[in-house]
Amino acid sequence: MLIVLAGIDGSGKSTAAKALVTSVLAEGKNALLLSNYAGRRRMSLLAARFGVHLPARLADAVETTLRVANVLISHVRARSFHGLTVMDRHLDCQLALREARGLPRGRLLPWLLRKLPAPDLMIYLDIDPQQAHDRIVARGTDEESLADLTALRDAYYSLPRFAGFTVLDAGAPEYEVLAGLKRAIAAAEEASLSAARLKV
Repeated sequence: MLIVLAGIDGSGKSTAAKALVTSVLAEGKNALLLSNYAGRRRMSLLAARFGVHLPARLADAVETTLRVANVLISHVRARSFHGLTVMDRHLDCQLALREARGLPRGRLLPWLLRKLPAPDLMIYLDIDPQQAHDRIVARGTDEESLADLTALRDAYYSLPRFAGFTVLDAGAPEYEVLAGLKRAIAAAEEASLSAARLKV
């Protein structure tokens, strides 16, 4: 099974992905974590350090190149893996960033999404932008404005594919988020089995 976690910065995507994989491995099952980063945090830190503001289109071009490369590599690795594959971020994340920045969707990302294997489950970790901002300030490793987080959250909700996402409350404690993830996976597995039975 392939699942993808998406959400705004501060929603706990990486934390939840690691917790889920660790839990599944502890149960004696196979699980693989694949991260599809775009280097946005590192670029923002470097830009702040050197006082350079990257134009939105340039930043998007760099991020898209890195994101696409990581997603393609991840799908190659997922193809030969038997068990639960958890992808931290995907191409939808870059499309949401483009929407939040007022950039066009373009043709490449939507085309790739149609061609790549569809995840069995797309999970959006939803969180109030203010709570996400508080988390980012507390960790002190990067900077995001409340306005940007709010715009990104709105952008996710406007994605054409968002209606097919499973939305979980990421503002809850970590153990509750993990429990929600496992329930969502169990429900997806049951639905898949039911569909298989109907075909027989």
